[in-house]
Amino acid sequence: MERALSVEEKIRRAEEIYNRRYENNNGYLFDTKKGKNISLKRRMFKQIIICLIIYAIFYCISNKEYLLSEEFDNKKQEFISQNSYLEKPYNFLNSKFNEIKTGFYNFFNDENKSENESEENNNQDQTNEGVEQSIINIENTIDEQKVAENNENIGGAEDDIKTNNDENDIDYIKNNFSFIVPVNGKISSRFGWRNPTTAKVPKYHTGLDLSAPIGTEILSSTDGEVILASNNGDYGKHYKIKTQDLIIIYAHCSKLLFNEGDKVFQGQKIAEVGSTGNSTGPHLHFEIRRGDRLINPELILNF
Repeated sequence: MERALSVEEKIRRAEEIYNRRYENNNGYLFDTKKGKNISLKRRMFKQIIICLIIYAIFYCISNKEYLLSEEFDNKKQEFISQNSYLEKPYNFLNSKFNEIKTGFYNFFNDENKSENESEENNNQDQTNEGVEQSIINIENTIDEQKVAENNENIGGAEDDIKTNNDENDIDYIKNNFSFIVPVNGKISSRFGWRNPTTAKVPKYHTGLDLSAPIGTEILSSTDGEVILASNNGDYGKHYKIKTQDLIIIYAHCSKLLFNEGDKVFQGQKIAEVGSTGNSTGPHLHFEIRRGDRLINPELILNF
């Protein structure tokens, strides 16, 4: 039988067991003091974190221009790409930041929108009227420029020169002027409206086109004075020859033989057929004008 222990032995054994337990637990006897130390460390850690956050905020404010710059963004993306374990947290935080930013923007935008909505509605009609007027002004300006450029277009483009088949003008020209066919060629495009196959060619033809090989001689259809010998514009190399109150145009030539101010006579070689300027092939564009009116050359020339 186990011997009965005295009270002193029981106390001593209890103390031994107690001490062994707390020694195995790394000094658990001091647990109370350790708890106080842990609590103090936590407070210090929180204070350090708060200080770092405040410092980071001040740093961001003082360096906001750099942080918002493209250079910083490129470095940030490069760093994230080199550290793949940061990619997911970065994308998550970035998406949340964008949501917050969008929320703030929508909040303030809704307020501004409600304030400006009535004003925009009031100004809408005025804006539409202004746009329509601007379009009208632009169209008028284009028309004015066409006249100012002396209608330098292929075969005669649509412009402010008036189409005229008035018998009085035609009779006047036939009774007071003598015309000959300026080039030995075939009519390739007549005066008036036409259906061109390309956008390069205008729909309204202001003269008569006579096709002929490049270099074919062009004769002066009437007597007159060269008031323009030009290489510029859609007419390419061309003349404007004045005879009394008529202007005769010879366009798309390959070679001009006279200069401004020269006198020319009916039947005299003045140029050669070409395809200069806005032209789709070798031909002579022949045009007759009386003042601001266009005359159909086919009604004047004797073919």
